[in-house]
Amino acid sequence: MWNKKTFLMAFCFAICCNCIFAQQGSKPNILLIAVDDLKPMLNCFGETHMKTPNIDRLAKMGTIFMNNYCQQAVCAPTRASFLTGQRPDYTRVWDLKTQIRDMNPDILTLPQYLKQNGYVTTGIGKVFDSRSVDKGSDLISWSIPYDKVEAKDYTQGLGRPLNSHYRSPEAINIIENVANVAKTKGYQGKELDDFLTHNRGPAVEAADVSDDAYTDGAVAKKAIATLAQLAQSKQPFFYAVGFIKPHLPFVSPRKYWDLYDREKIKISDIQHLSKGAPEFAFQASGELLNNYLQSNGEPFKPGFTAQPEATQKELIHGYYAAVSFMDAQVGKLLDELKAQGLDKNTIIVLWGDHGWHLGDHGVWCKHTNYEQATRAPLIIAAPQYQGDQKASGLTEFVDVFPTLAELVGLKTPDGLAGKSLVPMLKNPEAQVKTYTQSQYPRSGDKIMGYTLRTKRYRYVAWYEEKFRSTKIAGTEKPIAVELYDYEKDPLESENLALKPDYQKVLKTHEKLMFEFLSTQKHTR
Repeated sequence: MWNKKTFLMAFCFAICCNCIFAQQGSKPNILLIAVDDLKPMLNCFGETHMKTPNIDRLAKMGTIFMNNYCQQAVCAPTRASFLTGQRPDYTRVWDLKTQIRDMNPDILTLPQYLKQNGYVTTGIGKVFDSRSVDKGSDLISWSIPYDKVEAKDYTQGLGRPLNSHYRSPEAINIIENVANVAKTKGYQGKELDDFLTHNRGPAVEAADVSDDAYTDGAVAKKAIATLAQLAQSKQPFFYAVGFIKPHLPFVSPRKYWDLYDREKIKISDIQHLSKGAPEFAFQASGELLNNYLQSNGEPFKPGFTAQPEATQKELIHGYYAAVSFMDAQVGKLLDELKAQGLDKNTIIVLWGDHGWHLGDHGVWCKHTNYEQATRAPLIIAAPQYQGDQKASGLTEFVDVFPTLAELVGLKTPDGLAGKSLVPMLKNPEAQVKTYTQSQYPRSGDKIMGYTLRTKRYRYVAWYEEKFRSTKIAGTEKPIAVELYDYEKDPLESENLALKPDYQKVLKTHEKLMFEFLSTQKHTR
């Protein structure tokens, strides 16, 4: 972690290293705001019950990409794809333990490319997933060392939250009870670690504390100070700020819970698995059920069984509150940009790394190929283009790297998987692609489900691992297929792949999948 003095030293060093680009001060800055587990549950996306005034303000400054999709609905792979412009089969990051550069030592990241072209690059919070990069958050990407939140950055005197998250007496009591149970049972070593991991604390918390008692508030406070320092130079900057809420557990100051009336919260209309779909296409909400407890300290109901309505409403309420808490932190960044006079020459990109199931199909969390997990928010505010726009065309995260390269006047690196979205910034009615692609593994990575989302349909093909080691030859058959019609069945209640009326649609999407897989680059 660096203080003001060390920041300025690093900042001056970065400028000296990039002195050849001193005449490029007119290039726009970039503020990248990453949000963990944020689905498009925002007022500006049409979810009018949500209290998200600051992201709404950003949306009026730019373009909302209404139908944007991630590459894989889990943190590390989707962030690797976003920040390299490559799909998971290229990065070979499909899990939460593989490091990007162990698989691709010379892969080019977005901040690294900007750094090579005269930008000061730095960041704070969760942008890359820490498990997929080195301890410097991919050290080569940053001209100023990546910042971290330390104990002293939280509300004075409080230090870090318990277990990284908790502040309320109720949550602390539950955690202490868990520790007492472990002691009574005599757990030690790995057995103790596993027990504590699977009983981390309650899934929700509403505490009477200030914003910076929690990590996102502390991140925002430090980010504001950094923006003020970055504003002192004419050198263009790329600043990445990552917020962790609404990721589990849903902890936030009580004032954000008070924005919502739990009695008015609606649970999903579909509480069961899709008819005719393979069960392995779903997941048993393990991230929630295996790691967290209810607010009363009791475990959740296991497996695919729908949680009781009261439990679902409490979880949804917690998610809403966490979104509004994060939204307030975004507002602080926007305010500081304007206060520093940076708003007229700064491109702002806000994105949630993937969607999230809120009890639909009886499922919680992400980790699927379905709409609720793969659709993710993307807003780009570029000062040179009109704001308050909604683009309905299909987009995906691999498109952001080439978009930003074009926006700042740089050549798009060869071989990126996406397409520039600048045509959609110019004209929100423009279409740049006919489908987006996501994927998710099952059984470790012995089975991979590839999904294509077209304007009306979703097609999913599940293949055995041996298929993925080579390009498609035309003879491999998926072990299962799924097809969903969002005009007639937006809840994905039934797999239509075997329906006679949908065979023509199925064949069309099979052909698209064949074309997609046969042209993909792999690093194996």
